[in-house]
Amino acid sequence: MGGNQSIPKVTPQDRAVLDLKLQRDKLKQYQKKLQVILDREHEIAKANLAANQKDRAVIALRRRKYQQGLLSKTDGQLEKLEQLVSTIEFSLIEVSVLHGLKKGNDVLKEIHKEMNIESVEKLLDESHEAQAYQREIDEMLSNHLTLDDEDAVQAELRELQAESLQKAETRQLNNLPSVPRTEPTDTVVDAETGEPEREHERIPVPA
Repeated sequence: MGGNQSIPKVTPQDRAVLDLKLQRDKLKQYQKKLQVILDREHEIAKANLAANQKDRAVIALRRRKYQQGLLSKTDGQLEKLEQLVSTIEFSLIEVSVLHGLKKGNDVLKEIHKEMNIESVEKLLDESHEAQAYQREIDEMLSNHLTLDDEDAVQAELRELQAESLQKAETRQLNNLPSVPRTEPTDTVVDAETGEPEREHERIPVPA
C-alpha cells in the first residue's frame, strides 16, 4: 500500500502536454523523411541532366519544390507546437506558484488571527499590571520595615552567603586527591654502581 503513494499523479494537463510533445516528435520524424526525399530528387535531377534528359530533370525538380513546400509548412507547425508546449508548461508553473502563495496567505491570516490587536493589548495590560504589582510590593516593604527589620534581613543574607561559601569549600575539599597511607622507604644507593639497592640486597654491617 505504501508503494502506491509514491507514484506521482498524472493530471489532465500532464496528458495534454505529453500529447503535444508526441505530435512534435512525429513532425520532426516527418521532416527527416522529407529531407531524404529532397536530397533524392536533387540527385535524380542531376542524373537526368547528365543523361541529357531535361524533361525528367524538370519533373524531379518540381517534385522537389513541392516537398520543400511541405517542409516549410511542417516548420511552421513545429514552431507553433513548441510554443504551445512552452506556454502550457509555464502556465502550470504559474498555477503552482499561485497555489503556494494562496497557502502562504492562509497561514499568514491564521497567524494574524492569533496576533490580533486585542491579544496584543491584553498582553501589554498584563505586563503593566505585573509591573504595577511589583512596584506596590516594593513600596509596601520599604514603608513597613523598620531599621531593626532591615538589619535582620541583612544578617540573614550574610548567613546564607556564609552557608553557600561553606558548601563550596566542602566540595573543593572532597575533590582533593587522597593522602597515601604507606610510609616511604629510604633508598640506599650502591657506592660502586651508583644504582639504588633493593631492600633484600642490603648486607647488614656488623657492629
